[in-house]
Amino acid sequence: MAHPQRGSGPSNKMDLAAIARRSMIEQGLQPEFSEAAARELEALTQAPSSAEPSVRDMRARLWASIDNDDSLDLDQLSVAEPLAGHATKIFVAVADVDAIVKKGDAIDDHARTNTTSVYTAAHIYPMLPEKLSTDLSSLRQDVDRLALVMEMVVTDDGTVTQSDVYRATVRNRAKLAYNGVAAWLDGAAEAPGRVRDVPGLDEQLRMQDAVAQRLRRKRFERGALSLETQEARAVFENGALSDLVADERNRAKDLIEDLMIAANGATARFLDEHAFPSLRRVLRSPERWSKIIELAASFGERLPPDPSNAALEAFLLKRREAAPGRFADLSLSVVKLLGRGEYVLDVPGGQVPGHFGLALRDYTHSTAPNRRFPDLLTHRLLKAAMSGRPPPYTAEELNQLATHCTEQEDAAAKVERRVRKSAAAFLLSPRVGQRFDAIVTGASPKGTYVRIDRPNAEGRLVRGTQGLDVGDRVRVELVHTDFDKGFVDFARA
Repeated sequence: MAHPQRGSGPSNKMDLAAIARRSMIEQGLQPEFSEAAARELEALTQAPSSAEPSVRDMRARLWASIDNDDSLDLDQLSVAEPLAGHATKIFVAVADVDAIVKKGDAIDDHARTNTTSVYTAAHIYPMLPEKLSTDLSSLRQDVDRLALVMEMVVTDDGTVTQSDVYRATVRNRAKLAYNGVAAWLDGAAEAPGRVRDVPGLDEQLRMQDAVAQRLRRKRFERGALSLETQEARAVFENGALSDLVADERNRAKDLIEDLMIAANGATARFLDEHAFPSLRRVLRSPERWSKIIELAASFGERLPPDPSNAALEAFLLKRREAAPGRFADLSLSVVKLLGRGEYVLDVPGGQVPGHFGLALRDYTHSTAPNRRFPDLLTHRLLKAAMSGRPPPYTAEELNQLATHCTEQEDAAAKVERRVRKSAAAFLLSPRVGQRFDAIVTGASPKGTYVRIDRPNAEGRLVRGTQGLDVGDRVRVELVHTDFDKGFVDFARA
């Protein structure tokens, strides 16, 4: 079929969900949990707790979560404590999913197979059953939960001078949302209700925001890249798809991102200090640096012949100041040319690549165990290191899992992209023959792809591809759509 009938209402979402499920299977991902996992789930009736002396009681602190408005799978909380000399102690509590999902169980096998939650426009395929991820292993408001805490001392200039990792019991005092917190921090709206109702929480969040900004400035001084990419978010009205809009960054998202990056660095250092292996998250030096040089030259700027974080960041800052409205497009071009991140085994004394985009040597994933298997795996390594036990995975297993997690992350991205393409085909089907301004997002022997802004959609350029590469701007005409196949085809105008 070319596309469902416009105005067919709720079937839009159901049709997209069917495409999502089919794509999951095609990409080697499991859309449903096994019967064995269902039986295990039925036996789980309450969140785990612990009376071990090594598990600290930190419930009295003003912990809060900040996530999307509709998120229930809450992985992390944060709180700050002022220290002498303008330093601040930051605590990041991450849900102790391993306390309820045991290595080798059927639920764990499903998580190990998919390795990630898959967020499509029409349906979410959680890595863990929702009974866990949104309830028993979620850091929900006003309930006690086990967590792993990353504790860091941050100086006035944004340097992390000390860090530690340990287990604790925590209690979320406020489930907050990015948009509400960001508007309040920016002075554009009143404080969210829970911020007003919990004494001291407003001061807490402002302290965390200040520390996050110091951490960010320090990271950029080292050469981290200030990229602003946008993800298309589907908008439904009564079950009918009405738009694809760019999901914008904001100050609260930056706050959480900065604290999580610091926490992931603390995790990597903790495992190093205990002579434990780890799964590092790396982004290698870009192989297409020559094209990045050409991209900069198109704006009248020069980059050195060899990859340089600092030089690329200086170029990005200059372009953001010169043309803030087009910076997301430039960022997308640079991201495409940098390539994808991957998981790599790091062993004691080993030398693995760092993360080029973050300008970090020590970086792992540990702050989203309800949604990503590498984080759950890292928690098991951390807990073994804390208790003096040997690693729960062999080096060979970890190496295989690093490759598998990278491959499945890529598969999940393909599923999400496939559903977005069908959503775009549906929205654009009445507009065949219209022309759009576009940016080239992909150029390879497999095809040339472009993205338009309204709706925020990507499609294939089927005619007029000669001489085009990532980052080029081009005028295109929409020539064909196919909802079922996810085709959105453009020709160079």
